[in-house]
Amino acid sequence: MFVLPLTRSAARASFSRVADDSFDRFFSNAVAAASSRSPALDVSETDTAYTVSFDVPGVTREQLKVSVEGRKVSIETVDAAKPANPIDAAANALKVDTPRALYRERSTTRYARTVSLPTEVDQTASQAKFENGVLTLTLAKKVATGATQLAIN
Repeated sequence: MFVLPLTRSAARASFSRVADDSFDRFFSNAVAAASSRSPALDVSETDTAYTVSFDVPGVTREQLKVSVEGRKVSIETVDAAKPANPIDAAANALKVDTPRALYRERSTTRYARTVSLPTEVDQTASQAKFENGVLTLTLAKKVATGATQLAIN
C-alpha cells in the first residue's frame, strides 16, 4: 500500500515542523497566523476501509472542512467566524459592537493537507469523527464493479 501526502515530502516534514514552530515562537504576528500548517497524520487500513487521523489542535468542529474526490482526501480549516457574504458581514458589523484586538500573542493556526490513497473512496459509506483535537476519518473503500458481458447480435 502506498499513501502519498501531497503537501510536502517526508524528508522535509520534521524540518518544516521545527521551522514552523520556531517561526511562530519568535515572530508571532499576522503573517504567521495567515500561513497554513500540514497536520500530522496516521493512516491504517482494513479490507473494507482506510482510517486516517489528523492532529488539528485548537480547531473547532465548525472550522473543519473535509473533501473527498476519488482517491484524494483533503482537509482544511476555514474561519467559521467570518460570514461568506460581504453584505452579511456589513450587517453584522452594524448590529454588534465587536471588539478589536489591541494586542495579541495567540494566533489561530490554519491547517491544510491532502492525502492520496491507493483506491477510490466511497463517500456515502464514509464517516468523520472529531474528538480532543483529532479528526478521524473512516473512509470506506469503493467496491469495484465487476466486468459485464455484452450480448453479441
